[in-house]
Amino acid sequence: MSLDLSNLNAALKDAELVRVEGHVQAVVGLAIQSLLPGVRVGELVEIERRGLPPLLAEVAGFRDQCATLLPLGPIQGISSQDRVRACGETLKITFGPSLLGRVLDGLGNPIDNGPALQGAPREVMRPAPSAFERPLIDRPLALGIRAIDAFLTVGSGQRVGLFAGSGVGKSSLLGQIARQADADVFVVCLVGERGKELVEFLEDALGPEGRQRGVVVCATSDAPALLRMKCAYVATAIAEGFRDQGRRVLLLMDSITRFARAAREVGLTAGEAPARRGYPPSVFALLPGLLERYGTAPVGSITAFITVLVESDDLDEPISDEMRGLLDAHIVLSRELANRGRWPAIDVLKSLSRSMQRVADGDHQKAAQLAREHLAVYESNRDLLAIGAYRQGSDRRLDAALQRIEAIERFLRQGAREKSDFAGAIEQLKKIVS
Repeated sequence: MSLDLSNLNAALKDAELVRVEGHVQAVVGLAIQSLLPGVRVGELVEIERRGLPPLLAEVAGFRDQCATLLPLGPIQGISSQDRVRACGETLKITFGPSLLGRVLDGLGNPIDNGPALQGAPREVMRPAPSAFERPLIDRPLALGIRAIDAFLTVGSGQRVGLFAGSGVGKSSLLGQIARQADADVFVVCLVGERGKELVEFLEDALGPEGRQRGVVVCATSDAPALLRMKCAYVATAIAEGFRDQGRRVLLLMDSITRFARAAREVGLTAGEAPARRGYPPSVFALLPGLLERYGTAPVGSITAFITVLVESDDLDEPISDEMRGLLDAHIVLSRELANRGRWPAIDVLKSLSRSMQRVADGDHQKAAQLAREHLAVYESNRDLLAIGAYRQGSDRRLDAALQRIEAIERFLRQGAREKSDFAGAIEQLKKIVS
């Protein structure tokens, strides 16, 4: 009787019979140098510190035959000749139903004092779905916010950017979307946030009811740069897990700008040369690699709302400019409108949804376009009206805009705890412009 040993031979070829070890050679800034023959970029290693817990790090590159390691925790306590051991694997998370309602750190570990997670391991760094496997976006996603549902209708699987400076209300708007959106599951990713912002977001923006149908992943501003980067990838892997179950997932990331800044730190530490305004080329390769993982898939979808911090309200700075080309929609929050007291401070005239033509019917699109025209005419003549220099009847288009501008302004205003009905908002807009 002959035995089939082919499977056993294949397993032996793939098995690591020797575990690679080395020692800390040097620490320069945040980079740790160690001689680790055979390790791969992206592989995890463990650094044994005397009198302290082991420190997890990742292989970021190589220099002079030494591996450049970037820590996933504070580097205090590392000394020369500390032992470095290759883990032989990349970062994984535990994925399962027990994730719902939980708060995780940038590595996917619970930080809410709850029970241990139950589920199966899942790779964090995964490829995006093939372009030919993506169904067209043809179904609207109701968000419960009139200004977006009526003027900038979002489809399930769309990638939307919220462009705003600091203090204009983007985090509060994300919380309102998480509470009200017609999605099965939401995943919130807070990259580089202040520690107090996490509790405020959980208690004020989400509330107990909102938390039960979502997952929050957070890496605060004092976390190492690599950990802030991994936070975005961990949240993405969780969203993909729910998507693969056939669910409509809403991913809310605040913010992609802090992700890019963390990637800049990682790239410069690994030895890259700066290019556009101090950002190394790898940053502009990482952004599309991350965003392409969102969207429609053979089953389920990931609709992404991603905030973009605009420096000095400049929409042409490198990250903002790059993101506008990668996203399917951009929603601009205006500081001027916020100062006028409008909530949400969405500048409809500067915002655009490329998928609206697919998910909104003809009458809806016509009403939104007419309302935009009234807003544009009114805004272009605001100074003339402010000084009382306009005489009614001089401009037919301006007269029509003046008749409707108050109703349009009331329509665009909405309380932070007020939920709008999707169909009702569209009918209301049609009545305003009729």
